[in-house]
This record gives sequence, structure tokens and C-alpha cells, in this order.
Amino acid sequence: MTPLDSSPASDSLSSNAQPVRPFWIRLIGMIVLFLLVTSATSAVNLAVDGIPVLALLLGLITAAAAVWVYRAAVRYTEHRPATELEPAEARSGLRTGFLLGLALFTATITVIAVFGGYRITGWGSLGAAVASFGLMSCVAVTEEILFRGVVFRLIEEKTGTRGALLFSAVLFGTLHLLNDGATVWGALAIAVEAGLMLGSAYVATRSLWLPIGLHLAWNFAEGGIFATTVSGSHEGETGLFHSALSGSTALTGGTFGPEASVVAILACAVPTVYFLRLAARRGHLRSRHA
Repeated sequence: MTPLDSSPASDSLSSNAQPVRPFWIRLIGMIVLFLLVTSATSAVNLAVDGIPVLALLLGLITAAAAVWVYRAAVRYTEHRPATELEPAEARSGLRTGFLLGLALFTATITVIAVFGGYRITGWGSLGAAVASFGLMSCVAVTEEILFRGVVFRLIEEKTGTRGALLFSAVLFGTLHLLNDGATVWGALAIAVEAGLMLGSAYVATRSLWLPIGLHLAWNFAEGGIFATTVSGSHEGETGLFHSALSGSTALTGGTFGPEASVVAILACAVPTVYFLRLAARRGHLRSRHA
């Protein structure tokens, strides 16, 4: 079963006879838990950032550990299996998401290059690309679990799908203001292009694997391959190529990186609309609860 053919997963309240934990306890408890998980995994991965093979290995291990923690937390608080991270759907979901994310960012940077905003200045480092993949694997897993698996999924219980999409996207963008090269425009852009796109990918499939793969590929291509700034947090020349951005902020994204480019917003709008239409056809959109 491919992720775009999945049927709705019972990822809200459990049908088990055991009552789930109260809403606010689940929401606050899971957020605190995954902020701690994110901090711990980030510290581990940054400590080995200059050792490519070790960075790759620990990135994948910490990503797997985050998935295990989430599944255990859902079972404890909701008395159900975490069907949104069903192991049987991992391969197809990650593959589809990764190919889509890679295509989206490649198309984005190509358009920027055509208009003179991006150029490759030389070869970078294969080791840097390998290390980037490890780090971005963990980043994609922990951020998707926190923002889509926890915040979006639980808020949806109270506000419905539309409210949860808006809330989680705004929160996702706002928190990116903490990055070194962040701008208000960049935060708004990432809320629209990434927050809405990744949220809609989850709604369409009711699985976290597709948005994880999409998130991973986009970030890896942005930093690990084309060596541009990722969400204002890293300067270029850390990937497979050395590169330079020049031109208007609207075209290149400025200090925030290509994610703040109008090109990226337009590119990501296409799959967002597709996923939302697919979710509507499948009956995955949920109404606000009283």
C-alpha cells in the first residue's frame, strides 16, 4: 500500500476500552517530552558534525529513537498503536516523500538560478553531504513528530483540520525566528510553504512517513547538496557544492535562504493544494469539535 492510497488511520481517540489521558495533559506532556527529545538528539548530532560517517550513523539512530519514544508515548497516553507511524508504511512513505521533496527543491533552485540568483562556484565535500544527511534525518523526524504528530494531531481534536493547519503552520514559522539568520518574511514564508504543505501531506495520508521524507529531502537538498542556508540557521558551503546566492531577497530568500524565496512559496503551493484536495476526496478533513 502506497502512502497516497492509504485509508484513514484511527489516530485520534482510541477505540480501546481504556480511557485516554485528558486532552491538555496529552498536549502539554507530549510537547514537553519532544522538546526534550529534540534538545537531546540535537546535542548528540552536533557533537559529531565534523565526522561524516559517525554523523550519519548517529543521525539515523537518534531519528529511530525519536520514533520509538513517540510510539511508546502514544501507547501510554492514548492506549493505541501509533498508526500514523505504521512500520509497514515507512518504506513507501519515505520514498515518495523524499523524491517529492528532492524534486521540489531542485525545481526551486533551478528557477532561482535561471533568473541569476544562484550559481555553483565549485565542488564542496562528499563528507559534508553525508553528515548533512544524518543531521537532517533526525531533524525531519523530530520536527514532524512534534509539529504534525503532536501539535497538529492533538489540536485537530478541538479545532478541526483547518484550525489545526493554521495553528501548526503559524507556530512552525514563528519558531524559526529563533534561527540566526531569521527574518519575519522568512518565518511567514516557511509557515505557508512548509507548515501548510507538510500538514496537508499528513492530512492526505494520515501518516507521518510522507511528510518526514518530504522534509528530509528538502532540507538535505538545500544544505547537503546545493549548499544554501537552511531556514536561516546555516551558511552555505557545507554541502556537495560550493555556491553563491545574489540578487533580490524576493528571488533568493536573503539571509534566511531559498525557503524565503517567492519561488519556493509558489513551488510548494502546488503539492499543498493537491494534498488538501486529496484529503477532501478521502474524507480526511475533520470538523471542529464542540
